[in-house]
Amino acid sequence: MKKILYREWGISGPQYWGLLAILGAVIAVAGFSALYMEHNGHWVTGMTNQVVWGTPHVFAIFLIVAASGALNVASIGSVFGQKMYKPLGRLSGLLAITLLVGGLLVLVLDLGQPSRLIVAMTTYNFKSIFAWNIYLYVGFLAIVAVYLFTMMERKMNPYSRAAGFFAFIWRLILTTGTGSIFGFLVARQGYDAALMAPMFIVMSFAYGLAVYLLVLMFTFKLEGRVLGDKIMGRLKNLLGVFVAAVFYFTAVYHLTNLYGTENHAYEAFILRDGGIYTQLFWASVIGGMLLPMGILFHPALGKSHGGVIGASVLVILGGLASMYVIVIAGQAFPMAMFPDKTIIETGFFDGVNGAAAGYIPSMAEFLLGIGGIAIALLATFVGIRLLRFLPMSLADEVVDPHHA
Repeated sequence: MKKILYREWGISGPQYWGLLAILGAVIAVAGFSALYMEHNGHWVTGMTNQVVWGTPHVFAIFLIVAASGALNVASIGSVFGQKMYKPLGRLSGLLAITLLVGGLLVLVLDLGQPSRLIVAMTTYNFKSIFAWNIYLYVGFLAIVAVYLFTMMERKMNPYSRAAGFFAFIWRLILTTGTGSIFGFLVARQGYDAALMAPMFIVMSFAYGLAVYLLVLMFTFKLEGRVLGDKIMGRLKNLLGVFVAAVFYFTAVYHLTNLYGTENHAYEAFILRDGGIYTQLFWASVIGGMLLPMGILFHPALGKSHGGVIGASVLVILGGLASMYVIVIAGQAFPMAMFPDKTIIETGFFDGVNGAAAGYIPSMAEFLLGIGGIAIALLATFVGIRLLRFLPMSLADEVVDPHHA
């Protein structure tokens, strides 16, 4: 392997500032949406007494999960000693930070009043997984920042493997905590499952790598840097394996639920009778798992950059659909407050189908979620423009130690 040289992203002028202007406009619209919801109250959203976590939470959780997975590329190089992945580590760490910040900002702006974050940071109930996540998220940002420093400062390079190992363990704990938010909620029949934690870890691998691939290909293409077939082949095969693992865990989760009679009604709701939730579920399985696997492992499509881009986009869209089903449909399914009893009337829609309860995402919620993605991308593009996160070349003769 030749010596890897890093340089700042070289685009400038109207091309660069136009890109930032577009992202800035999206962020501004998201900011106005947040102010609109904060000023008028959450009654202007589609959220109800039954569906209290709305579309912004879908985007926020997706970004947080993808942040953990984006760091996986750096971990493969530092922790597992795969030399071909080492030039990719800096961008991997940067994306992990920016995606997490984008997701957390969406959550903060969805609190109704952002000042409530102070309460969350100063008042802890350690029986709640939310309290633990405050430490996990902030700790992740600090650890990845140190990890990046060890990669980018030559004198600190000997400590990169130790920092990478610590970051790897921490992000597994972080994603476990995010999945456990749902796994520990016994009140919701669609959440109460220990499988949620490992399933979220596998999801993070797939979603983070899909985002990483798109950013890597976009930045290299725009500036004309070389992206060799060797590294692309490794990354696209890895994405295909991760997507296959997501499909496996999804199948195991629903087959396990079908085994227990108590979950038959919930599975019928998700797989057959849930309306938009059923449609999104099968779209995530077919369009976000099976179709990308077919593209990535196809002997011709998998070798083309267009095929990899299409598969990565499908994985991201499928991931958002999967999160929507997990977060929203899990709340929309009727709560069994009093099993085997008939509820005459209640103000909290107990025993009422979520679609009948009337959750329809508002435009403000959707724009706020999109704003989180725009913040992550804006911070990434500014970061690679100011600092040396990108290698000058990822040609085969540069990254492959066995290249003839």
